Amino acid sequence: MSQEADEIDVEGEGVSAIYTVDGAVREDVLANIHAAIEAGDAEPIIELTRDLHESETADLLEALRDDERQAFVRLSGADFDFTVLTEVDEAIRVDIVDGMEAEQVAEGVRDLDSDDAVFILEDLGNEAREEILAQIPFQERIRLRRSLDYPEETAGRRMQTEFIAVPPFWTVGQAIDYIRETDDLPDRFSEIFTIEPTFKLAGMLPLDKLIKAKRDIRVEDIHDTNAHPIPALMDQEEAAQIFEQYDLLSAPVLDENDRLVGVLTIDDVVDVIQAEADEDIRLLAGVGDEELSDSVRDIARSRVGWLLVNLATAIFASLIIGLFDATIEQMVALAVLMPIVASMGGNAGTQTMTVAVRALATKDLDINNARRIIRKEMLVGLFNGLVFAVIIGLVAAVWFGLPSLGLVIGIAMIINMLFAAGAGILIPMALDKWGADPAIASGVFVTTVTDVIGFFAFLGLAAWWYGI
Repeated sequence: MSQEADEIDVEGEGVSAIYTVDGAVREDVLANIHAAIEAGDAEPIIELTRDLHESETADLLEALRDDERQAFVRLSGADFDFTVLTEVDEAIRVDIVDGMEAEQVAEGVRDLDSDDAVFILEDLGNEAREEILAQIPFQERIRLRRSLDYPEETAGRRMQTEFIAVPPFWTVGQAIDYIRETDDLPDRFSEIFTIEPTFKLAGMLPLDKLIKAKRDIRVEDIHDTNAHPIPALMDQEEAAQIFEQYDLLSAPVLDENDRLVGVLTIDDVVDVIQAEADEDIRLLAGVGDEELSDSVRDIARSRVGWLLVNLATAIFASLIIGLFDATIEQMVALAVLMPIVASMGGNAGTQTMTVAVRALATKDLDINNARRIIRKEMLVGLFNGLVFAVIIGLVAAVWFGLPSLGLVIGIAMIINMLFAAGAGILIPMALDKWGADPAIASGVFVTTVTDVIGFFAFLGLAAWWYGI
């Protein structure tokens, strides 16, 4: 082995091998990979990644410089596991695939499960994707096209088209022999399916139940007819909720004619849950679908839209302040205190909105409990409004020596906290009812409501109280 390989070789396996205690890729490992790439020496890289999990190799790839990733893959050669590409950011994945020959990509994705292959191919341009698919044998190409033809973020796009299906009239012994003797089967599976001659789903049989049964028992006598099938066009988030509700490891996926076309597995569902949670967090912040590996231009472009919307709402709030410019000129204390009312209302509204958006996404908030939840949030808003009204009222009275000003800001605080609670839950519910994603625009609308109500309540009460 070369000197570089000796330097890269590290003790232990997995996390202890390439990571620091903080979970970052070790600098000495990266330094030696840099040296191997500069020397064009493939052996150290192959030796290092041979026993790594694909997610660990993906972390290595992401830690490299942009100009080194292609070289890393090229030096890995036939030892490069294309499953690694399912673990990296989209921008990195597309950049690596774009730098490879179509024949090489086709050969790599053929070794993957269909769901992983689709995950890599779906982000490519149509021309590049078709060029790669043309290099794949007909039967495999048909399976991949079937998944790619389904809309993004549906169960059909995420399903694995490799599965084990047997007739219900087979015996347990026949089914076990078929599994043992057939080569073209999934590498991992936890259930087998029973299907009618028309490929209609008849039932599902867990592998442990199959193994424990006597060989002469018919499969249809022990299979589960309530297999919780998932329509191929179902949104992936809804499919994930079914997995969560019924504690599933896998579920059959049916097309519009109720024919079995694939299987959705728990590893894909975990990815879906994480992706949907990330998406909700980003949308709440108006960030959009961006990743750390994206370019400065792409990140700026994805954020500027909502920043423009926020600018418009801020101007609107400023117009409300402008209605009371004479009042503010005569009592400077109002200018000092009014951001407090708006800020507290905005924070309270964001708290309620975050809980509401997540509850809507998980179906925990629906028409059956909406009234009770709204009432509860309004009571929370009232309670918090009273608490902080007393606090800020005392602060204002002592600060400016005006007890009446403390009373005015206290009343304004209660009003704004009530409106914040109402807006935080009602706006996401309204957007959801109208078919819009409540995570997309709720934050802008809630902030606008709390700013406008906060400024209007505080300055309006002050103008009325002091007759300014």
